[in-house]
Amino acid sequence: METSKSTESLHHVTALNQNFQVNKKKVNPKNIVLHVLIIGIGIIMLYPLLWMVSSSFKEGTEIFKNVSFLPTKVTFENYLQGWAGLSGIQFSRFFLNTFTLVFFCIIGNVISCSMAAYAFARLDFSLKKVLFAIMLVTMMLPFHVTVIPQYIMFNKLEWINTYIPLILPKFLAVDGFFIFLMVQFIRSIPRELDEAAKIDGCGPIRMYYSLIMPLALPAVITTIIFTFIWTWNDFFSQLLYISDIKLYTVALGLRMFLDATGQNSWGALFAMSTLSLIPLFIIFIFFQKYLIEGITTGGVKG
Repeated sequence: METSKSTESLHHVTALNQNFQVNKKKVNPKNIVLHVLIIGIGIIMLYPLLWMVSSSFKEGTEIFKNVSFLPTKVTFENYLQGWAGLSGIQFSRFFLNTFTLVFFCIIGNVISCSMAAYAFARLDFSLKKVLFAIMLVTMMLPFHVTVIPQYIMFNKLEWINTYIPLILPKFLAVDGFFIFLMVQFIRSIPRELDEAAKIDGCGPIRMYYSLIMPLALPAVITTIIFTFIWTWNDFFSQLLYISDIKLYTVALGLRMFLDATGQNSWGALFAMSTLSLIPLFIIFIFFQKYLIEGITTGGVKG
């Protein structure tokens, strides 16, 4: 009995020793160097963001004098000053304007781009391939090529200094990237489901909102995320069409803290810039799974 126990203990020790040797072989110096290099690059990339956040808690005279991340004296005056806004308008108004603009842009992109993608991926109509090719070509055009014609058109319609030039195009499926993304994703959905839906009496419209849209949820959420980020960070288009300070968005509101005369409120600027990043982080953290699934599925199976 004792001999069998000793034999089992010996086998156990031998197995542990073998596992240790295997794990030891897996430790590759090249992998260690690679991970250290990646971490170092990550810290370099995050340095401006960390510096901005730490500077938002510093006094104005300390921001460019103290290179340390830790402020000598933590102050929330920058946040109070920045939230109070300028010209009698609180910064909360800019957040509200931006959320309103983003909401309608998301609704427009999801509805129009999904319908166009469904037509290209599932319906048969004349000149389908030609129109799809034209749509792809529009993705290659620089944005600045169409800026002047669009501005002239919206100016003649007297829509300047309103949100219409920023929202209306979204309802006309002008973002070819999202159409292409959804087309690739919808093509990965088995057509046998369409045949089953037809047997149950579903027409093209019913099939679109009852079958395709629920199954294409990852692609839809990817469209929502990118539309949110691009609209939230858009500065050029908003600066071009909006001149009334009451209609300013967060991007335009941040620009107000930089005065051409040299009187710059850097502390308030960094504080409001930090707050403006919070919605982006929340969106990305909660919907990261769908974002990756929407891109990879459409790209691999399409």
